[in-house]
Amino acid sequence: MMTGFRLNLSPLKEPLGFVKLVEWLTAIFAFGGCCGFSGTNIVSLFCGDGTNETINANFHYPFRLSQVPLVVGNATLCNRSVTTTHMMGDSSSAAEFFVGIGVVCFLYSMVALLVYLGYMHVYKDSDFGPIFDFVITAILVFLWLVSSSAWAKGLQNLKDATNTEGIGGTLAVCKESNITCEVTDFASMRTLNISVVFGYLNMFIWAGNAWFVYKETRWHSQKFSSQPGPGRQHVPAPI
Repeated sequence: MMTGFRLNLSPLKEPLGFVKLVEWLTAIFAFGGCCGFSGTNIVSLFCGDGTNETINANFHYPFRLSQVPLVVGNATLCNRSVTTTHMMGDSSSAAEFFVGIGVVCFLYSMVALLVYLGYMHVYKDSDFGPIFDFVITAILVFLWLVSSSAWAKGLQNLKDATNTEGIGGTLAVCKESNITCEVTDFASMRTLNISVVFGYLNMFIWAGNAWFVYKETRWHSQKFSSQPGPGRQHVPAPI
């Protein structure tokens, strides 16, 4: 059996190769929109004496908010001494899991495309290749579902921790009756929202691709080869 590299772009014209190329692109949008994020919310403090002060709430991937200082050192806000205060919340596990699955799918898609375009003759001549491809694809469908759901929940927790209620519950000075704290300028989380959308989109794309990969396995070929032809009739044995 010839196992050398043979460049053949025809698989890209078929669903098996074309969908894999789409998976490669959508994986980039999924993890790229999450891991590249950095934002700042501006918090305004309206003091009881009529003065206003502002502080910046900076946060970025992997969103370990409990390690991000909101107030550094012994600062003075509204004539009150405020010690070092960190933001509340931690969405790092969900974000890193989501990005990790995206990177794995990105790399696997590249390897699969290399096999499809250069070693398709080996891929189709063996049982191992299609079966391995199908099992990995099925596993990644499930992981996309889990990671996207976890990241969607983590993103909502991030929004709750960085809005007016979250910041107000973190700063002790905001709990005084004559001081009002409000987030007056929000960081755009559009790319994070898009990453969640692409996470679920990847799940559906990989699920659809699982069918095309399954058709390459011997399980599918045996199923159809075992079915009788339309012209065949069952002849009873003579008595």
